[in-house]
Amino acid sequence: MPQLTLVVGTKNYSSWSLRPYLALAHTGQPFQEVVIQLGEPDTTEKILRHSPSGKVPLLKHGELAIWDSLAICEYLAETFPEAKLWPEDRTARAVARSVTAEMHSSFTALRQNMNMNIRARKPGQGRAPGVAEDIARIQVLWNDCRARFGQGGPFLFGRFSIADAFYAPVVTRFVTYGVELDAVGAAYRDAVLALPSFLKWAEAGRHEKAIAKYE
Repeated sequence: MPQLTLVVGTKNYSSWSLRPYLALAHTGQPFQEVVIQLGEPDTTEKILRHSPSGKVPLLKHGELAIWDSLAICEYLAETFPEAKLWPEDRTARAVARSVTAEMHSSFTALRQNMNMNIRARKPGQGRAPGVAEDIARIQVLWNDCRARFGQGGPFLFGRFSIADAFYAPVVTRFVTYGVELDAVGAAYRDAVLALPSFLKWAEAGRHEKAIAKYE
């Protein structure tokens, strides 16, 4: 099988990179990583050596290059169906794709005011207009998915899925900024934080020396 290589940004900060990393790790397939430090003078030049979009993440599978976190995850789901990255039930799968797409395209206030920063603790910060509404909407989504489809495991659809990979960076933000969650949200947060693949990513992020300019 062709070599899998995932090009990612600084692990402490790159929420977009964390998502396909978790999905790829869940497949159990061996892969190489290329980590590009964000916020450096030569960051764009280094990314362009790999990615035509000038952004990370990017997955290389042999001669094929796939950019955009959701496109990468969909490719992994198709290429490694045994990993069951989407729920098997059609209804659950449709909802999982919906909540994933909402995360991919929405929650702008949360993204802009609560940057992912795994090693930082900033309780009470980032509470700009619109952030509270984003947090409330996310908790509604989590509660709905857990109530309707969460049997059989601690994740949004029971078993780990792409939806969980997409909400993992939100979990880190809630920890960093001290966001209080209801019982369902807190249990889900803890399940994501306990993922071996997440723990490995977070440990690497904590030991990175680079500090992005926006920090």
